[in-house]
Amino acid sequence: MHFRFDNTYASLPSEFFAPAAPSPVKNPQLIAFNESLAEDLGIDCEQADTESIARICSGNVVPEGAQPLAMAYSGHQFGGFSPQLGDGRAILLGEVIDKSGNRRDIQWKGAGPTPFSRRGDGRSALGPVLREYVVSEAMHALGIPTTRALAAVSTGENVYRETVEPGGVFTRVAQSHLRIGTVQFFAARQDIENLKVLVKYALNRHYPEAIDSENPALALLNGVMNRQANLVAKWMNAGFIHGVMNTDNMSLSGETIDYGPCAFMDHYDPARKFSFIDRGGRYAFANQPAIAHWNLTRLAEALLPLLAEKEEQSIELAEAELSKLPSLFEPLYMETFCRKIGLPRSSEDSWALADSFLDLLRDRKVDFTLAYRRLTEVLEAGSNGLLELFSDPEPVSRWLDDWKQTLGKLHIPNKQAIQLMREANPVYIPRNHKIEELIEAGKEGDFSLFHRMNEVVAKPFESREKFSEYELAPEPHEVVPATFCGT
Repeated sequence: MHFRFDNTYASLPSEFFAPAAPSPVKNPQLIAFNESLAEDLGIDCEQADTESIARICSGNVVPEGAQPLAMAYSGHQFGGFSPQLGDGRAILLGEVIDKSGNRRDIQWKGAGPTPFSRRGDGRSALGPVLREYVVSEAMHALGIPTTRALAAVSTGENVYRETVEPGGVFTRVAQSHLRIGTVQFFAARQDIENLKVLVKYALNRHYPEAIDSENPALALLNGVMNRQANLVAKWMNAGFIHGVMNTDNMSLSGETIDYGPCAFMDHYDPARKFSFIDRGGRYAFANQPAIAHWNLTRLAEALLPLLAEKEEQSIELAEAELSKLPSLFEPLYMETFCRKIGLPRSSEDSWALADSFLDLLRDRKVDFTLAYRRLTEVLEAGSNGLLELFSDPEPVSRWLDDWKQTLGKLHIPNKQAIQLMREANPVYIPRNHKIEELIEAGKEGDFSLFHRMNEVVAKPFESREKFSEYELAPEPHEVVPATFCGT
């Protein structure tokens, strides 16, 4: 198994990271390996068997050319600032250039302690490994920017959390693992020189078009704002709840990163949260745009020393830039929800219609994903399946009349509306109760449900009869009330 490493982060000043060798595990067994992703990354696996892949993807063998390290960063966690966090159970192997010419990080999660582990064991339970593999690949298939899953390995060892659980190692791929917390790390230390190094490095990797900007720090803030606005709009469109939007979990590349207590909503509830530790609902579904704004404000604060010579000027520039965020996010958000009901663009009337449908789902606790797919079927086949989701069909019947009149008034043919809705409304999401089933089976050494789920979510917009059970909302006894990050 040969990686064509081309490492740049390891060449940055020593303050950016700490060397971190993985700790061997007892009996690594390969659960899954993403062959198509490996091919895209230019990883040569032709001569590799499952045992050799498991040894590398568990950290038992460090591939040639890798430079294992743990990245330094800070972060606001649930609103409180921690000046030093860093990779406590993650180790960056290095970087490769994929077939499209893009630089990608390859990282182990759960491969042992690092200098940033803060008395932790640096390990991962198997459940979070399986969850992140499934959800990150599902997000990719849904067209949502995300880190990717390269491999999942069981370790043959136990980890000790609330209970004793089997251990695992997850190998993931990202455009980079730079975070808002990375910027905060140097700002908190008033390390201006390394802050400049970081801004230049981040622009080179993610915003090369802005590398010659007159104000590089402002260009970085603008770039991250645009990508995060797009990302959160896509989350909302899919009913996705990240669960722990700390600043150390918000990437500069605009990818979804760190799938801990994440979940997709079942019934629509703007106040829905899943994270067991988020007792106040800080990171609930409807709060995600505001939290993104809060996090980006922390990024702007960290960049203040570079924005202008005088602090007053820096603050003015930062506030002016941040004031643009609603105008970036809201049109994206409104347009995505209009497309979910077959309207190609957002206007005052079309948004009012889209918003009133959400009100119906909220008031009657109707399944988010299923409702939009059943709405698509109203036009496709004249189906009454949508009405069956409501205990009282009268309000939604009136809404359907308004909707059909609007489509007619805007001269939108059914064929066009159906196409928009098919592209916007998935048939399958990785439903929480199905994830719990595959995790429990995986703990017993049965990974058949895990592999089946990966097959389902790989084509989320394509209805397949053999997977019909994965379309359905959970029964009351199947509802998962809370999820856990596994640290």
